[in-house]
Amino acid sequence: MLNKIARAILAILGSILGIGIAWVLNAAFMKFDIQLIPLYQDMIIILCGGIGFMIITYILSNKIIGYIVMLTEHIEQRLQQLPMSDVIAGVFGLIIGLIIAYLITSPLGQLKLGWLLSVITAVIYLLFGYLGISIATKRIEEISKILNFKKIGKEKDTHVQGGNIPKVLDTSVIIDGRIFDICRTGFVEGPLIIPSFVLEELRHIADSSDTLKRNRGRRGLDILNRIQKELEIPVKIWEGDIEEILEVDTKLLKLAQLLDGKVVTNDYNLNKVAEFQGVPVLNINELANAVKPVVLPGEEMKVQVIKDGKEMGQGVAYLDDGTMIVVDGGKKHVGESIGVMVTSVLQTAAGRMIFAKPKQSMDRVV
Repeated sequence: MLNKIARAILAILGSILGIGIAWVLNAAFMKFDIQLIPLYQDMIIILCGGIGFMIITYILSNKIIGYIVMLTEHIEQRLQQLPMSDVIAGVFGLIIGLIIAYLITSPLGQLKLGWLLSVITAVIYLLFGYLGISIATKRIEEISKILNFKKIGKEKDTHVQGGNIPKVLDTSVIIDGRIFDICRTGFVEGPLIIPSFVLEELRHIADSSDTLKRNRGRRGLDILNRIQKELEIPVKIWEGDIEEILEVDTKLLKLAQLLDGKVVTNDYNLNKVAEFQGVPVLNINELANAVKPVVLPGEEMKVQVIKDGKEMGQGVAYLDDGTMIVVDGGKKHVGESIGVMVTSVLQTAAGRMIFAKPKQSMDRVV
């Protein structure tokens, strides 16, 4: 039904266009005294033009409607990818540009330039409309600070105090899964932002022919389902894409800048790149290292030596949180639970490492 109505409207518009063209053509014939039809030439030309263009537009209406639908969908997709702040700034810049164009063209109306005035007016309106949109979107931060500096400052303070800074999740941290437990404890507040390109990357990993990758991808999708269903903090899917950037990590950093948020990751390299670009990062590995219990030299503990160490005579044990303990002279105690005394603690980028000696050997030395 809607298609028929649209075709009828296009046919009517086509007939109006045809009448207009026929009117101009007939005026030209009259000016040069051209007589093609003896009687009623003007009426016949206008009638033929209206009916002819109506038939042509009706025949081509399906294709015209298809092109219009494709154009509107393309424009809608492009607008969905733009942040709302850019859309508002673009509209504001367009209005300012058109106002300036009006002020410029108003005095020109007093000049008798004929058809040239219409061309100049159209060019000025197009030029200043484009400049208004371009400048407003590219300088949105500077304009917002100039127009409403105090209000923005207050909003940022509330933003920080209320804990409403968006947290953009990286693919690695979703697969890791610890983000779910951290959010459930309440130490991380939302909203959590899950970009569509991260979901796409997870789907590719889950469809991989490699068994290990496939299991990692499926684990990530399971974690996402649990985050959406079981957590009380808001979780949002960012449907847009940043087409000018191909790499997912770079897209994450750009999105965090657009949303004025933070990236949640456990990727060491992404962490360093984010620090270089000034993007705030919450690193799960750094958090895990920070909450590990503090161990000081001279403390005693009981551990189970699991395996041999790299150096001669060393044994390796682990605490409950995964911290590795290198026991000097512990090779002969592999498989046994022994008392050890901490001699030193080494903090590395990979985590914390504890060096110790068996307590019995220490007692003999004393």
